[in-house]
Amino acid sequence: MARSHLTLAALATSAVSGLDVARTRRHSAGAHGLFDSALLVSSDDRTLIIRVPNTQAAETEQSADLVALRALTAGNRSRLPFDVPEFVGQTPISGTRAVVYELLPGDVFDADALTGHEGVAGSIGRAIAAIHALPTAFVNTAGLPQQSAEQCRTAVIEVIDQAANTGFLPAALLRRWETATDDDALWQFAPTVVHGSFSADSLLVTDDSISGVLGWSALCVGDPARDLHWLLSARGAAAETAIVAYTAARQLGDTRITQRAMLYAELELARWLLHGTVTHNQAIIDDAVGMLDGLVDTVHSHTTHPLSPETGPILGVSDVESMLDQTPRRARVRDQRASMHTDSYNFADLESGEFSRLNDDESDDAGREGAAQPGSSSASSSASDDETGPITLPDTGSGATTDDQARTRSSSE
Repeated sequence: MARSHLTLAALATSAVSGLDVARTRRHSAGAHGLFDSALLVSSDDRTLIIRVPNTQAAETEQSADLVALRALTAGNRSRLPFDVPEFVGQTPISGTRAVVYELLPGDVFDADALTGHEGVAGSIGRAIAAIHALPTAFVNTAGLPQQSAEQCRTAVIEVIDQAANTGFLPAALLRRWETATDDDALWQFAPTVVHGSFSADSLLVTDDSISGVLGWSALCVGDPARDLHWLLSARGAAAETAIVAYTAARQLGDTRITQRAMLYAELELARWLLHGTVTHNQAIIDDAVGMLDGLVDTVHSHTTHPLSPETGPILGVSDVESMLDQTPRRARVRDQRASMHTDSYNFADLESGEFSRLNDDESDDAGREGAAQPGSSSASSSASDDETGPITLPDTGSGATTDDQARTRSSSE
């Protein structure tokens, strides 16, 4: 049974010394979310969120987030052109812990909406570039993962091998991906600090620019292309603007980053297949097989769009987007690491004047369908914690949303 918002508010007063909760409201949607959570307003007008994990996976995610956020010291945060969630306090409960975070302002949009707005798209590129420009030493100091370029390649090979071992991976894709991993030049890059689980759900937008980035549990040193692949799958008219802004801000000689990003994007289908086989879910397996077959058709009809020069000329950003635009899209398997706030709630309730109703014991809306674009007065979002799909306002991303990700200063340890 889900914990009530009043119980969670009481826990928050234990977690945060001197906290006086003036108003509270349930944040979770139902009893089966990964977290029980509540929105809180203190007597001194601080807006907070408290979360208690309901599963081991949720607790692991929460812990990883806290480690990463503590590693992002004030000095590191000062180098970033956006806000990062902040941990406020914690308290033990039933073998786990309740964690309190400050609420980050901003709206969440799906990937197509984000890349459909020129200004927002450029801001995305600069935001990712700022993360990649962080000094790598703090990652080692914090004990977070570090991968060399060769280790990044090995990790990709392992995914390909696992997918091939299922017996469902088309031979054409296996050859395509193996050719890419055999291309030494493709893997000549300098590892950087990477967010590690970037998606549209990670970004908060205020005044048509990125105001906050969430979901830091996969923070590490690794391949910067990992943070770009979701942009190549977006269908907004300004998607290329984000890549151009990124490369302009970084000014590095990694000329093959787009090809690696495309490889990571294609491997998302392999990961979906592996998720289906591990969970013995035939529906997911069938879905993945259908999309892999569709990718084969796309690749064969676009022979000038290779992952490696050995298979043809190097494609440009617009070519990559053109190819991926015709690649079947799937409901992305929910990545635990990508979530900061995996609880369902309606952002419209957080707008000015709406929080006065937080003491009401009414249930959260299941979500509203919408097509708001950045800059629209109706921009707000909500999402579901279920792996079966999102509850949305504008934010469905290219797949399942990470629900509670939308506006809090949340963390993990």
